[in-house]
Amino acid sequence: MQHIYIFSGLGADERVFQNLDFTGFPVTHIKWITPAPGMPVQVFASRIIGQITAPKPILIGLSFGGIIAIQVAKKIRTEKVIIISSVKNRSEIPWYYKMAGKLRLHRLLPPALLKMSNSLTNRMFGADSAADKTLLKAILQDTDPILLRWAINTIVTWANTTTLPNLTHIHGTADMILPYKFVKCDYSINAGGHLMVLNKAEEMSAILQTILLA
Repeated sequence: MQHIYIFSGLGADERVFQNLDFTGFPVTHIKWITPAPGMPVQVFASRIIGQITAPKPILIGLSFGGIIAIQVAKKIRTEKVIIISSVKNRSEIPWYYKMAGKLRLHRLLPPALLKMSNSLTNRMFGADSAADKTLLKAILQDTDPILLRWAINTIVTWANTTTLPNLTHIHGTADMILPYKFVKCDYSINAGGHLMVLNKAEEMSAILQTILLA
């Protein structure tokens, strides 16, 4: 059985995967490292690869974790790469993010603002229930501000133009962080928001099992 390595997203960690069913597969959650200022994403991927010890692993990446999973998969042999609520290449990044990257507008945002939890962030992430909102608040508060700023810069300037042949993309139709209209996915979840791994777990688990056992 192939080993699964999971890359959590920006403003998220392994807690958002708590409702998913990975029965039959050994799972390791990748721990984020703190990047040096200006570190290229390729270098970051090389440094985080040390946590992957199984041959031909399955990589699963959520949101920003999908980008890192793709960068890692460019450096090692993988059985499958699954991205959730993410993008495969630069063409799927919303134009306004890319514009912000060119104008460096994202650098004007203070990390403290990005870590705030309020009605807007709940709506953007798709946290509807009281439990989801509480978990999202805790995750945002625990997010490393250095990693957060670096990750945002990486997203808006990501230059990848290729799509991995063994990649499967799952996306929600109600995603407000990375809107559905900008991506071409293999599986879509109706009314799924950016945190559908948490609140659409049953549907997500069924799709994941189909992909993993294929």
